[in-house]
Amino acid sequence: MAEKYPRDRFDDIPDGLQRVGAHRAPRPKGRGWIAVGWAALAVVVLVAAGIFGLSLVSGSISFHGSTNSPTGTPTPTATPTPTIVPTVDPSLTVNVLNGTTTSGLGGKVGDTLTKAGWKVGAVANADKQDLTQTIVYYSDPKNQAAALGVAQSLPGATIALTQDFAASGADLTVVVGSDYKG
Repeated sequence: MAEKYPRDRFDDIPDGLQRVGAHRAPRPKGRGWIAVGWAALAVVVLVAAGIFGLSLVSGSISFHGSTNSPTGTPTPTATPTPTIVPTVDPSLTVNVLNGTTTSGLGGKVGDTLTKAGWKVGAVANADKQDLTQTIVYYSDPKNQAAALGVAQSLPGATIALTQDFAASGADLTVVVGSDYKG
C-alpha cells in the first residue's frame, strides 16, 4: 500500500493557473516557420549537390586544365566552310513567279534565264504582288550550287532552301521582287 505523505504548500494549485506542469508554456508565434526554413535550406543544398555530382559524372564539368594556351582555356580551331561554286545545269527546270505589279516581268526574267542556259518551265504571277526581294528557292540541298547559278544570272537575287515549292514539279523556283533590275 502506498504511503501517504502529509499535505504541504506544493500540493495547493492556485485557481487562476491554467498550466499543467512547468514545461508547458505557450509556444511563441512564428516558431513553426523555423522548421520549414531549415527543411527548405536542406532541400536546396541536396539538390545543388546532386546537380554538381551528376555534372561531374557526365563530364560537363572538368577540373583538368588545358595546356593549349597559357590561361588554361582551349583555343578554338576554325572549321573550314565548304565553298559552293555556282553552276548552270540545263537539266534542271526553273519556274518563274512574278511577285510585282509590273506586267510581263516574269516573262522577261524567263527569257534572261533561257539565254543564260537554263530550262525555264512555268512562268506565272505569284500569290502576292508586293514582294520586294528576288529569291531563288530550292527544295533539295544538292541543288544549292544550281540555285546560286540562277541567282548569279539575276543580279541582286538571293537563295533560300524551302519545301514550299517542292510540289510544283520544278527543281528551282524564282520569285521576282521589286528589287529586280534586269
